[in-house]
Amino acid sequence: MSLAILYSRALSGMEAPLVTVETHLSNGLPSFTIVGLPETEVKESKDRVRAALQNGRFKFPAQRITVNLAPADLPKESGRFDLPIALGILAATGQIPADKLDQYEWVGELSLSGKLRPIHGALAMTYGASRSGRSFVLPLENAAEASLVKEAVVYPAASLLQVCAHLTGYELLEPYTALSVANNGADELNHHADLKEVKGQGHAKRALEIAAAGGHSILLIGPPGTGKSMLAERFASILPVMTEQEALESAAIQSLASGCFDIAHWKRRPFRSPHHTASAVAMVGGGSIPRPGEISLAMHGVLFLDELPEFDRRVLEVLREPLEAGQITISRATRQANFPARFQLIAAMNPCPCGYLGHYDGRCRCTPEQVARYRGKISGPLLDRIDMQIEVPAVPQEDLLRQGESESSHRVRARVEIARQYQLTRQNAANAGLKVCEIDKYCKPDEAGTHLLEQAISRLNISARAFHRILKLARTIADLAGSEQIRSGHIAEAIQYRRLDRN
Repeated sequence: MSLAILYSRALSGMEAPLVTVETHLSNGLPSFTIVGLPETEVKESKDRVRAALQNGRFKFPAQRITVNLAPADLPKESGRFDLPIALGILAATGQIPADKLDQYEWVGELSLSGKLRPIHGALAMTYGASRSGRSFVLPLENAAEASLVKEAVVYPAASLLQVCAHLTGYELLEPYTALSVANNGADELNHHADLKEVKGQGHAKRALEIAAAGGHSILLIGPPGTGKSMLAERFASILPVMTEQEALESAAIQSLASGCFDIAHWKRRPFRSPHHTASAVAMVGGGSIPRPGEISLAMHGVLFLDELPEFDRRVLEVLREPLEAGQITISRATRQANFPARFQLIAAMNPCPCGYLGHYDGRCRCTPEQVARYRGKISGPLLDRIDMQIEVPAVPQEDLLRQGESESSHRVRARVEIARQYQLTRQNAANAGLKVCEIDKYCKPDEAGTHLLEQAISRLNISARAFHRILKLARTIADLAGSEQIRSGHIAEAIQYRRLDRN
């Protein structure tokens, strides 16, 4: 047989399209050609495959070898096609049987000795293989990650020789049995610092609880040393436990970016805190081969931007679309990739350039023009998209010295999960994700609340977007109170969390 056909997977954003690896041998001067829009890493597989076959004591054919990676218009990158190319050559030369090749999909980068090295994006590719009904053969280091797709049949292999032994029936590969590593999210509280460690700041803690319950974004404004960063770092500890689907989506993004998902982080909400010197590409993703950025790596977790005005204006503006749509589209000359970006934004900033505006010791000497210029670094449209904007004032000395213990993350999370369950039962989504038609259906205030909202619109001159966000905030506050009806007290509390609308 001079033609062998195997199946593998490419990566295009979050998708893993099927790739057919066709290997053909013909007479002529010895040559090795790979076609099908291969990137440099794929072209270099010729040398890796040749060395791996020779070191495995296989016969490398002195013929004209043509490998076609179909479809031809889909760019192919990385060394994951080494294994199917090597198996295709062995099958085409009759050194291994070809009757079972179509039952599997194959990925793996070969070392020169024939060992299999881990690849990135294994989770997305395993999910694609499971939908096709074929088993998936991949490097041993990726097996635990791939086993997170419950319906998939995964065969881990350490080397090319093991794969060949399996195909010849000499020594069969064992399907990977997932270990009991998928925790139920209970150790999240052990991994993250506890909210009770923050002294005082009852108003800010209440705001964080509302943000966690409804999936809202929040901006913390206050002088240095008031606990803004401490509050943000403990926010993940009060978020609801991740569902299986949320955990799988988050793990798939981590796998695409880092090459291999750490199984110890399963069902642990990500916390990303990029430095203020981060570029727009680092934030949203990109590159000639699009990779996810910080907003996608924070999928179903927290994106914390400390010192918000210090970020480049263009970097902040790229957050507007994902905050609204929950996804980001990266377009390049030859390809386009879509990445999800459903994260909770926690931002922090000082109230003025020196940072001490409103401090109880009165040390601020900034002029109104300086304060306005400083806050003007953040555009109005971006601020409008942040649901909650609250002050985090300096903690009085007597509160710092007080030995009393505040409420723990465990107790706050219990209330958050009850409120989130109300939302999922009612509308199958968190309140922050409600669309306009759903707001009209689920966020109707009572008569007193409607009157209060009308007064707020006329006095504060709020935008239509801010109006809808106030309604969604009020709906979350009502859910935390166990109230089916949005009342005037819920509306009033929601309005006070829009601090910058009152300036």
